[in-house]
Amino acid sequence: MIAVETPVGKFNVWTKRFGNNPKIKVLLLHGGPGGTHEFFESFESFFPQEGIEFYEYDQLGSYFSDKPKDSSLWTIPRFVEEVEQVRKALGLNKENFYLLGHSWGGILAMEYALKYQDNLKGLIISNMMSSCPAYGKYAEDVLAKQMDQKVLDTIRALEAKGDFSNPKYMELLIPNFYNQHACRLQPWPEALNRAFPHINGDIYTLMQGPSEFGIGGRLAKWDRSKDLPQIKTPTLTIGAKHDTMDPEHMKWMATQVQKGRSLLCPNGSHCAMWDDQPNYFPGLIQFIKDVDAGGFTK
Repeated sequence: MIAVETPVGKFNVWTKRFGNNPKIKVLLLHGGPGGTHEFFESFESFFPQEGIEFYEYDQLGSYFSDKPKDSSLWTIPRFVEEVEQVRKALGLNKENFYLLGHSWGGILAMEYALKYQDNLKGLIISNMMSSCPAYGKYAEDVLAKQMDQKVLDTIRALEAKGDFSNPKYMELLIPNFYNQHACRLQPWPEALNRAFPHINGDIYTLMQGPSEFGIGGRLAKWDRSKDLPQIKTPTLTIGAKHDTMDPEHMKWMATQVQKGRSLLCPNGSHCAMWDDQPNYFPGLIQFIKDVDAGGFTK
């Protein structure tokens, strides 16, 4: 456990180290907000063989970490400071520190880089766009239109009534949305089935919003698209063809940072680290090795 200071007191967050490599240390930021490290368990089958040291980590409010009830804690700036405290506690620095954020973790990774990039050796933004309004537009204009109209109408009607706890809502979302755009493996990996019930719904709803189409809550207007050129750290953006996020936008993001590279997972969805491992991990590992060798090119 690592102690982190917050405006309302000191709490503990959970981390677990795998491997030992003084030159390459990857800190994994899970999604949600309120998700868990379990979404990253697939990394345990790939990184150790490459000699990559990495850390699974439950952010404050998530699974193995403390779960304070103060809603004032669930803000982007506070999460950024938490990551910085974790970095210091783990002894990560610009000579070895790679930050990988998936989904909401990608938002957090971008925000961290925009404030603390001098501490970073490499940045990986996995399955996250740089604009929540653009994400919402993609969900509305592209993903929703791929769904059966009657199914979509029923989902929209439940959302309009705020009836998110209705069993029918998830009964429709799982086959028509999650199985298409969250993870395309059938059946789902045991780790994902285990992880979803562990998500902290209070934080998730407060920041992401209750609807699965687009985004609401405190993140609804988040947009860093115009700030990407400020990022000078070597950066990899990872997108997937069947993602909830627009893969073209994530490809574009790599052209906006100063030293960017994009990776597309043609068979993957939002959890491409599970359903398109033959593309996800070789591309990710190559990026890390290229940066480590000092030979990074776009």
